[in-house]
Formats: sequence, structure tokens, C-alpha cells
Amino acid sequence: MTGPHNILIVEDEPLIAMMLEDFLEILDKVAVGSADCVSAAMGFIEAGGIDAAILDLNLRGGETSLPIADALAAANIPFVFATGGSQDSVPDRFRGRPSLAKPFTMDGVAKALEALA
Repeated sequence: MTGPHNILIVEDEPLIAMMLEDFLEILDKVAVGSADCVSAAMGFIEAGGIDAAILDLNLRGGETSLPIADALAAANIPFVFATGGSQDSVPDRFRGRPSLAKPFTMDGVAKALEALA
């Protein structure tokens, strides 16, 4: 499989984050970290070693992953938005990015990551 290898997961539901970690392992990818909020994700970005990220658009407490997306875009690190809603909730500046629809499937994750290559 092509595409990025070291993936940051930003997901506020622990079971979904664990499922994504399992999918990445099966796809021969590495989950370099899992964050459930903006501040935790920023720490992973600052530490480096990320080839791409899967971002849940809406996080707990009304937080969104948009600041994370901005930081990744500024660092030229590709990402996909994972959302249960439509692309309408994604700001115009990110509309061209690949997306991953919930509920996740391994095939969906694989295709989303390949779209980043």
C-alpha cells in the first residue's frame, strides 16, 4: 500500500481511536499518537515524525480540529477529515482535502490515506 506511513489520529471517542489504530496496524502503518483534543494534537505535531493525520472534525466540548488542520497545512503535512456529517461543515479552505466518512471501514481508511500520496 502506498501513501503516508506515520499517522496521527485525532479522535475524541476512545473506541473509535483504538479501531483506527488497529486498522493502521493491519495496513502496515504506524499510529504515532492519538489525541482527543487540540492541545494534545499540537504536542504531537511539535514533536514531529508525522507523515499524515486523520482528524475527527468535531471534538468534545465544542472544540473542532480546525486549528490542528491549520498547523498541519502550515507544516505541509497532509490530512483527512473524518466526519459523520457532510462536507458542508468543512470550511472552504479545506474543501479539497480527502475525507473519511463514518462509520469507518478498513477499506475507507486505506483509500483515504492513499489519496494523500
